[in-house]
Amino acid sequence: MKNSRTVLLSIATLCFLMLGVAMYLQHAMNMAPCPLCVIQRYLFLAIGIACLAGAAANRPKIGAGIGVLAALGGMGVGAKHLYVLAHPGFSCGIDPVETVLNKIFTAQVMPFMFESYGACENAGEPFFGLSIPQWAFIWFAIFTVGLLWTLLRRQK
Repeated sequence: MKNSRTVLLSIATLCFLMLGVAMYLQHAMNMAPCPLCVIQRYLFLAIGIACLAGAAANRPKIGAGIGVLAALGGMGVGAKHLYVLAHPGFSCGIDPVETVLNKIFTAQVMPFMFESYGACENAGEPFFGLSIPQWAFIWFAIFTVGLLWTLLRRQK
């Protein structure tokens, strides 16, 4: 049980760190978030909250179960973002998804974090050899593995 709680708290911390990195890239490096970026932010937040709730309630399997669903969703959105980057001209820029995202309550209350106004193909310069969407995909995959381990492991 203690190891599961540690995994959940570690993943939650890393998810909130990812959101901090996103804020830095947006506000300090002037990288405008696209609709897919914003959806990934919501999913990192969902994983972090699920992990915190599971750890706090001493119900690691529930937190891991909800978290793994969000992480798998993040991998799906990340895969679409990578597809957009690999196929120039296939943009997700100003489209119905962006309009819907910007009308969600959280985007209205916290536009500095959840408002989408960028184009998906503008993922910025590579960071340590990988694009931001590649890094997000990798982190979602790592969280999926850690959460599946927590979900499927047997208690002693």
